[in-house]
Amino acid sequence: MRRFLALSRSVHGVLDIAMPGFAALLWLGHFPSWRVLALSLVTALAGYTAIYALNDLIGVKDDQEKVAGGITPGYAVEASAMRYPLAQNLISMKGALAWFGCWFALAVLGTWLLNPRILLIVFAAAALEVVYVKLLKVTWWRTVVSGLVKSAGPVAAVFAVIPAPSWPGLLGLLAWLMLWEIGGQNIPADWNDIEEDRRIGARTIPLVFGLRTAGVLAAVSLGVAVLVSLLLPSMSPLASGWPFQLAIFAAGAGLLLPPALRLARTLDGRQAARLFDRASLYPLALLAIVTVFVLIH
Repeated sequence: MRRFLALSRSVHGVLDIAMPGFAALLWLGHFPSWRVLALSLVTALAGYTAIYALNDLIGVKDDQEKVAGGITPGYAVEASAMRYPLAQNLISMKGALAWFGCWFALAVLGTWLLNPRILLIVFAAAALEVVYVKLLKVTWWRTVVSGLVKSAGPVAAVFAVIPAPSWPGLLGLLAWLMLWEIGGQNIPADWNDIEEDRRIGARTIPLVFGLRTAGVLAAVSLGVAVLVSLLLPSMSPLASGWPFQLAIFAAGAGLLLPPALRLARTLDGRQAARLFDRASLYPLALLAIVTVFVLIH
């Protein structure tokens, strides 16, 4: 089982689930019914588990090239000797396909029961994940695709609790999520894998533009994300005023900006790993904050 959990980056996936939870509570302003809450949790878990497994299924040949030359130890939330388990032949292709298929089917079923319209987002996220993997040796613009994939879960969560959300609000949410993903997750992850990526001719931001530019881009993306987060409370019916706004701002300023600025200054790979870990905890911090204000409200 541990090998299959490694295929789906289970620790990272569980942390990611906090972001759809935050988005749903932010937009709804109160807890949904127990049925919706339980169904949403199972559906989100299934969706993230399937999409992360799909990444390794589609990219198995590139991953095999990486493994052949040795791989750099992962960051804390993915520091496992079983990284790329499919490429390392720790699980079979049939087993990986069955694992993905079962979880994706569960995600589709849960989505149908929540709101059939969200199925468009689920299938779009899967298609974009395939595009993201296929662009590894083609263009650094794959980073933008990564932002869209990571945003799919929170946007779907909004539709699960709000039948007709505001489109300007959704676009603002999407922009904020993409900035967080690109600066806090994608660039640091590619930084961590830079030697393996260089061997196979990958086109990532650290390789195409160099570490100095990559560090600046990560810091700027997260700086803008923290500023945009000041607008998030305006999307919520919670009448919590400036304390809610300040709490959300403080979470970003405390978790994202210090490691991003250190990375831009030092260009140290260990700082890239630290930034990835702190950015992975950001959704959990936001979920805790909105939960507290929902309970107070």
